[in-house]
Amino acid sequence: MAAPTRTAPSTRPAAPPGLPRGGRWIEDWRPEDPAFWESTGKRVARRNLFFSVFSEHVGFSVWSLWSVVVLFLPEPVFGIDPAGKFLLTTLPTALGAFVRLPYTFAVAKFGGRNWTIVSAALLLVPTIATAVVLEPGVSYTTLLVVSCLAGVGGGNFASSMANINAFYPDRLKGWALGLNAGGGNLGVPVIQLVGLLVLATAGVEHPRIVLVVYIPLVVVAAVGAALLMDNLTTARNQPRAMREATREPHTWIMSFLYIGTFGSFIGFGFAFGQVLQNQFAADFATPLAAASLTWLGPLLGSLIRPLGGSLADRFGGARITFWNFVAMALGAAVVFTASQVGSLPLFVVGFVLLFVFSGIGNGSTYKMIPAIFRTQAQQQVAAGGDPAAADRHALRMSGALIGIAGAVGAFGGVLVNLAFRQSFLTTGSGDAAYLVFIAFYAVCVAVTWTVYLRPTARMAGV
Repeated sequence: MAAPTRTAPSTRPAAPPGLPRGGRWIEDWRPEDPAFWESTGKRVARRNLFFSVFSEHVGFSVWSLWSVVVLFLPEPVFGIDPAGKFLLTTLPTALGAFVRLPYTFAVAKFGGRNWTIVSAALLLVPTIATAVVLEPGVSYTTLLVVSCLAGVGGGNFASSMANINAFYPDRLKGWALGLNAGGGNLGVPVIQLVGLLVLATAGVEHPRIVLVVYIPLVVVAAVGAALLMDNLTTARNQPRAMREATREPHTWIMSFLYIGTFGSFIGFGFAFGQVLQNQFAADFATPLAAASLTWLGPLLGSLIRPLGGSLADRFGGARITFWNFVAMALGAAVVFTASQVGSLPLFVVGFVLLFVFSGIGNGSTYKMIPAIFRTQAQQQVAAGGDPAAADRHALRMSGALIGIAGAVGAFGGVLVNLAFRQSFLTTGSGDAAYLVFIAFYAVCVAVTWTVYLRPTARMAGV
C-alpha cells in the first residue's frame, strides 16, 4: 500500500478566492494532519458520512424501484412479456449511469452539502410520477418513460463518493468509501424487502404502498442534508479535473474493472427476480415467490462492501481485487452448472456468491483509486516535486476518477440486463449470459495482474 505524502501540520491551504463565507462552508480542512483530525476532523467527517449514507441509500432504493415494480405487473393484466420487463429495468440503469458524471461535477461546483439537498429532492420526481401512472391500462411507452426517471437515484452514488473522498485521510479512505457505498447499496435489498412485505400483505394490486413508504424518506434525506451536512472549499474550483482524468490511462483501466464489480452488483440486483421467474418458472410461479429470494444477494453484497475496503486497506486493493475476480469467475461457473443440471439450490448459491464477491470487489476497487494517485504523488515528490501540490493533484484526480468509474461501472448493469434479455430471447435460458460473465471476469483477472500486481509494473502493489 502506498503511504500518503504529508504536508507540514502547520500548513493551511489557502482558500480559493471568491468562495462564499458562512452557509456551512469549511475553508480549512486538513485530514492528513493528525492533530486536526483528532480534534475536529473526525467528528465533522463522521456526521457528513452518516447523512451521505442515508441520502445515497434512499437514492439507490429509488434507482432500484423498477426491479420491484415489475413484480407488480402480471402479464395478463398489463400485457408486458419478460423481454419487456427486462427493458423496464434496463432504462433506469442506463440513466443512472449517464447522470453520474454531471453529479460528480456538481459536488465541485455547488458543494457536497448543497448538491446532496438538490439530488435528494430530485428523487421526488420518479416516485411521484410512478405513483400517478401505475395502474392497469397505462401504456407501455408511459411506463418506459417513468421507469427511466428513476435513474436519477443512480447519480447520488457518484456525488456522495466524491464528497466523502475529500473528507477522509488516505489511511481511512477504504473504510469510509466502503461504508458509504455499502450503506447506499443497501437501498437495493431494502426496497426489495419492502416490495416483498407489500406483496405478502396487500397483494399485487397495491404497488403504490411502496411509494408511500419512500416519498417521506426522500423528504427526510433532503432536510437532513440541509441541516447537518457541510461543504468543503477544498473540493471546489476543479473544473478541469474531469477532463484531465480522461487523459489518464488508469481512469479507463479502473472503470473497466469497476464494470466487473459494481456493474455485476447492480445488474444482478435488477435482474435476479426476473431470472428466477424465467429460469425456474415452476418454482416461482407468483411474484411473491420470486420476491422472497431477490433481496438476499443484494443484502449480502451491500453488507460486505465495507469489508472489501478494509481488506484493501490492510492487504492492498489490487491484491484483493485480483483474487475477487477469480472468485467471481468461479461463482458464475457455479451458476452455469446449476442451470445446466436444473438445480435451484445450487443456482441460488452461485448467485449469492456473485453478489458477495461483487460487494467485496466494489470496496477494493474504490480503494485502489486514491492509492493510485497517492503513489503518483509520492513518485512526483521523489523526483523533486512540491508535496502540497502533489497532494492536491492526487485529491482532484481521485475525485474525478471516482465519478468516471462510477458512471462507466454503472453501465455494466445495463450490459448485464441486456445480456440476460438477449440470452432468454434467443436460447430460452440465461446460459449464454453466464458464459459471457465467466469470460469477462477472466479478462479482469488478467488486467489486474498485468497493471497492478506484476512485480515490474509501475503501480505494483496499490
